[in-house]
Amino acid sequence: MQHTPKGPPAVSPDRSGIRRAFFASLTGTALEWYDFAVYSAAAALVFGDLFFPSEDPLTGTLLAFSTYAVGYVSRPLGGFVFGRLGDVIGRKKVLIATLVLIGAATFLIGVLPTHATAGAAAPIALVVLRFAQGVGVGGEWGGAVLLSSEFGDPRRRGFYASAAQVGPPAGNLLANGVLAALGVLLTEEQFLSWGWRVAFLLSGVLVAFGLWIRAKLEETPVFKAMEAEESRPEAPIREVFTTQPRALCAAILSRVAPDVLYAMFTVFVLTYATDELGMSRGSALTAVLLGSFLQIFLIPLASALSDRVNRRLLYGCSAVAAGAWPFVFFLVVDGSSWILLVCGVVVALAIHSFMYGPQAAFVAEQFSPRLRYTGSSLAYTLAGLIGGAVAPLLFTALLSSYDSWVPLALYLAAAAAVTLIGLCLGRDSAHAEKEDALLAGAGAGAGAGAGATEAAVPATRVP
Repeated sequence: MQHTPKGPPAVSPDRSGIRRAFFASLTGTALEWYDFAVYSAAAALVFGDLFFPSEDPLTGTLLAFSTYAVGYVSRPLGGFVFGRLGDVIGRKKVLIATLVLIGAATFLIGVLPTHATAGAAAPIALVVLRFAQGVGVGGEWGGAVLLSSEFGDPRRRGFYASAAQVGPPAGNLLANGVLAALGVLLTEEQFLSWGWRVAFLLSGVLVAFGLWIRAKLEETPVFKAMEAEESRPEAPIREVFTTQPRALCAAILSRVAPDVLYAMFTVFVLTYATDELGMSRGSALTAVLLGSFLQIFLIPLASALSDRVNRRLLYGCSAVAAGAWPFVFFLVVDGSSWILLVCGVVVALAIHSFMYGPQAAFVAEQFSPRLRYTGSSLAYTLAGLIGGAVAPLLFTALLSSYDSWVPLALYLAAAAAVTLIGLCLGRDSAHAEKEDALLAGAGAGAGAGAGATEAAVPATRVP
């Protein structure tokens, strides 16, 4: 049997390059989600008092969660702007820009005056900076997924794409860990006065580290191949909406349940545990920390499993579990047991892992390589509007209106049904065929020769 030579070096990175891309995707996304998560936790715990003072605590909390939602509402702008640029000028340049944007916004939140000092200007400035955070995150996710998955084997896309998926729980773990440590080390008065700012100011150091890592990376082989073939799209947003509407719809709907479940068990649960169950802020944060820590291991595990079994089936079974779990959770935590709260949050985030892990590969596989950054970013950001953006607000409003957890559980069950519809609309991918053809074509165009081109295209295996 004839020995198969390696493909062109420009489109066939070595294992060290794959590892660097995986690490850069994970760390960069974790740092950006640290920024996003520290805001989310602060919105639930302190921003109501500091930026939206009111005689009614519920009103302050609702207003604080409104600024939380602004971060989701602004994501489509980031998806439109940065998603398009990612398919036109490259993945790496866009990912550096998004990291700078969200890091600067988070650092500036840490030095904002409160309502007591600056009056109405304080919450306005907070909303503007939260908007900037959302724009940055809206452009980050699609690129981070492609950064790692386009360097790796397409047949293991689930695992390689999970680098970006591990980022949010890692960032959430880091953010809540910093806040929990500050809560232990400082008095309530110190934390409300200046302690919460420390978590935001740390962003400057973390972002500098992330920039150092991403600046050392090369562009992905897939984008290099697009450049070599001159196949980059001129109007990727228009192309996605006109040529791939079903793919976009499937990707958007598939994200709803994971977003709503995550909002319930990392954001709203902090308010529910403190206000309804009478637990301390530290106890609630610890439950989220434990669940987030477990996700760091479960997400890549679920992603790797999705490479071996049908990805949509694994995702769908997890969505069914997500719709059912709140009915169990609220029943068992009604007695205000901290152990049961921890178990409930851990199980919920484990279920989330088995949706969120395969999600990156599933969404990316709905779009062709030349439209993948744009399509993935649009799906991610538009889904946030109907999923995570309004979830904490609706949870708080439903609980206030009905004084019962049942509407909350029904809301999540409906979100799970929406995700199942999206999965039914989506497609299973043949994984490698489109990328192999693209990379091989670029290799041939670079003068690799017919033999090298033939060798660069392995037999396509459809799971």
